[in-house]
Amino acid sequence: MKGRERPRPDVIPAIDLRHGRCVRLREGRAEAETVFSDDPVATARRWAELGAQRLHVVDLDGAFSGAPQQTALIKEIVAAVAPVEVQVGGGLRDLGAIETVLASGARWAVVGTRAALDPRFLEDAGAAFGERLIVAVDARGPHVAVKGWTEVGADTVLSVGRRALDAGAGALLYTDVSRDGTGLGPNVDDTATLAREIAMPILASGGVATLEDLETLAKIPGVAGTIVGRALYTGAIDLRDALARFVSATKSSALSRSATASPGRSERRGVSGAITGASARPSGPMT
Repeated sequence: MKGRERPRPDVIPAIDLRHGRCVRLREGRAEAETVFSDDPVATARRWAELGAQRLHVVDLDGAFSGAPQQTALIKEIVAAVAPVEVQVGGGLRDLGAIETVLASGARWAVVGTRAALDPRFLEDAGAAFGERLIVAVDARGPHVAVKGWTEVGADTVLSVGRRALDAGAGALLYTDVSRDGTGLGPNVDDTATLAREIAMPILASGGVATLEDLETLAKIPGVAGTIVGRALYTGAIDLRDALARFVSATKSSALSRSATASPGRSERRGVSGAITGASARPSGPMT
C-alpha cells in the first residue's frame, strides 16, 4: 500500500524586534541593521492576513542583553494574530523567562545561549516544558554561536542537538549565522546532515532568498519548517505564493506532532560534513 505523503514544511515569517521596531540584521551584526517597520504589530497582522500559520518572533534586545526586553510588545503581537501560533526567542536564559513568554500566549519558547552553555539547564528546561521548547543551534563553523551571536561556544552543533533531543525538546532551529540576512541561500548540506543525525523536527533558517531555496529545503526529510525574513520584507518571496506552494492545506503543523520514532536518544551514525568539523567544502563558513 502506498505510504502517506509526509506533511509539507511550514513557511514561517520572522519578526525581529529591536528598540520597538521590526528590523533585520546581516549575519547577526547589530551594526548591520535594516529597519523594515516601526509597527511590528501591524507587520505581524499582515503576515497573518496573508495566511501564515505561525510566526517566529525574536527579541534582539533581549538576545544582546541576556534578558527579555520586549515582553509587552511580544504579548501584544501574540494577541493580535491569535489563533496563529507564535514561537518566541531572545534572552530566554532562565526557566522563569521561558515560563513568562509561554504564559503570554506563545506556543513555543526558543532558547539558544543557555541551552548551549549549560547542559543541566537544558535538561531542566526540557523536563519543565517538553515539546514547547525549541532549541536554537546557531552555527559559526561547526560550533554554536551564543550571546546574540557575539561569541562562539566550545560545543558543536551536533552535540547540542543531541542534548536537545535527549532533553525532550520539540524541535531544533538551525541557522548558519554567516548566511543570515545575506540572501546567499541556505546551508543545505549542513541542514540535511543535522536532520539526518538528530531524529527530531528541524526548522531551517539563514540565507533563504527564493522559492527555489524553499523547494530545496522542503525536500529534506526531517525539516518541519523554514523561517524566512529579509526575502519577505523585500518582496523577493511572496508569502501567499510560498504558502500555496509549500504548505499543506491542513492547519496542523509538522512541528506540532512529536517525533515518535525516537523517544529520547539521538542516533549516532557516522557523519561527514562541516558541522562535525570534518573536511572542508569549497563554500560556506561551516567548512
